[in-house]
Amino acid sequence: MSDDRETDTASESSYQFSRHKKSPSSLTNLSSSSGMTSLSSVSGSVMSVYSGDFGNLEVKGKILFAVEYVESLKELHIFVAQCKDLAAADVKKQYSDSYVKTYLLPDKGKRHKKKTSVVKKTLNPVYNEILRYKIEKQNLKTQKLNVSVWHRDPFKLNSFLGEVELDLETWDWDNKQNKQLRWYPLKQKTAPVALEAENRGEMKLALQYVPEPIPGKKLPTTGEVHIWVKECLDLPLLRGNHLNSFVKCTILPDTSRKSRQKTRAVGKTTNPIFNHTMVYDGFRPEDLSEACVELTVWDHYKLTNKFLGGLRIGFGTGKSYGTEVDWMDSTSEEVALWEKMVNSPNSWIEATLPLRMLVIAKIAK
Repeated sequence: MSDDRETDTASESSYQFSRHKKSPSSLTNLSSSSGMTSLSSVSGSVMSVYSGDFGNLEVKGKILFAVEYVESLKELHIFVAQCKDLAAADVKKQYSDSYVKTYLLPDKGKRHKKKTSVVKKTLNPVYNEILRYKIEKQNLKTQKLNVSVWHRDPFKLNSFLGEVELDLETWDWDNKQNKQLRWYPLKQKTAPVALEAENRGEMKLALQYVPEPIPGKKLPTTGEVHIWVKECLDLPLLRGNHLNSFVKCTILPDTSRKSRQKTRAVGKTTNPIFNHTMVYDGFRPEDLSEACVELTVWDHYKLTNKFLGGLRIGFGTGKSYGTEVDWMDSTSEEVALWEKMVNSPNSWIEATLPLRMLVIAKIAK
């Protein structure tokens, strides 16, 4: 990707609005890292719907796994071998991209969640993976082992394919039969939750609003918004253990390609450190109520980019310049960050926010 050759210094764009109510007039992109200057018209955003769900899939099939406590390591091992005759999330092609996830209940926090890699395009996936928990044996008496199977789709909510629950309080660890691989029929969830908003990781960032730019700059009546993308944490793996992630930034309602800024790609880690600052100038005070910072994280592989998750930081009013828009949908945490930035000019406001599924605004040509 040629435009990934940027350094971790600040890149800069002008965000220039017309005085008319409906839409911005133009945006000048001044990227300090590429040295290019261009002018592009700003169109209203056209939404490309990436989100959705499969609905409630029929639970069918079975899973083969074994449970063992390894005294020497003080570890619980779950050997996940395979599944058979799973439900097809892709009805037309008759397959699922499935993975197995385990929890030690009642704790559903990240620390107690383990999962296998995704096995694609089959209803009979073979995993042959060991999921390990560092835990004292006596503590298992208060736990239940939940083993669930899910269909993974990077652009949609993951679909529940079935689960098995073992009560470890009554589990006989000395019985050799219990250490053997055993087939368990997959069952429907006890709670009526068939879709899961899978963890997409988090982004650590800081925002700053500078009402008056540095003396000598153009547009002295307008201010700047600085976006410091520090790092991402616990990003999902879509390609086995491979990940080559980068962050894109767009200030909506501007969806022009030339207005977009992005970090360099960082490979081989689910916790990439970017330390990249983006600067957008041309902000009048009233624009802060109408604009929204869209940050999206992507996995770059060969010629394709896969969406991992994103943020939309703004006031979340559902409207922009008097028009109802889908993208003004900030969560309470995202709104809180934007409010703090607006109310604390010339100060960096830091936050760590959970990445989420977004309906992506299509980039205008």
